[in-house]
Amino acid sequence: MSFLSRFQTIEHEDKQRAVHVLVQRATPDFDFFFMITLSVLMATFGLLAGSEAIIIGSMLIAPILYPVLGIALSLSMSDQALLRQSLWTVAKAIGISFVAATASALLFISVHGGTIHETPIIAARTSPSLLLLLVGVVAGVAVVYALVKPKLSETLPGVAISVALIPPLATAGIGFAGLNLAITLGAFATFFVNVFGIIGAGMITFSLMNVYSLRSVAHKTMEKEAVRVEEENKKAQAVDDNISLKDIHTD
Repeated sequence: MSFLSRFQTIEHEDKQRAVHVLVQRATPDFDFFFMITLSVLMATFGLLAGSEAIIIGSMLIAPILYPVLGIALSLSMSDQALLRQSLWTVAKAIGISFVAATASALLFISVHGGTIHETPIIAARTSPSLLLLLVGVVAGVAVVYALVKPKLSETLPGVAISVALIPPLATAGIGFAGLNLAITLGAFATFFVNVFGIIGAGMITFSLMNVYSLRSVAHKTMEKEAVRVEEENKKAQAVDDNISLKDIHTD
């Protein structure tokens, strides 16, 4: 049996489950962006404190890998709706991460005074290279294969650590807060090198699995998630309205 045939023999049900889980976890809802914000805050504080343990912890709780894989899935499916949603989710996650990292770094500067120096732990996130691209490629293959293999799902946190998408975004914010354009640009370059590697490898791996036939699963999941998000937003708005009414009565 050839190596490539292994991808063709993956059970249809496993591929359906993987597409459903991926689209579900990449949905741009409050939970997703809240966890992104907490993750980048942890990464920023870890970088400023020089603690690799904190940085690793931030990568474990970051869900940004899923919409990046959503881009790969949408390209392999030629699905414009999923592509637009995934691109928007990644773009918004980048923006939120950058703002949160910058704000927390400015807070650090205001408390401790002085400027932010390019420590080795920060400099390590500002040097894009071919090696990082290859890491992204390997990670893209690993995470897609783990998604369709239930018994391998426990390896996903390890892949999240290896690609390190959140620390470069935190580093970009730190550089911007410290008025160091070289750090900011280097960190963004590092982030996108990883992202391009993951997307390219993920797209090829999904294509080998012939996921094109599962576009309907992706669309149904997107529709269900859109309804869920809308319902959650309505509940949150109702709570806000009740609080506003109470404030009016109190006045």
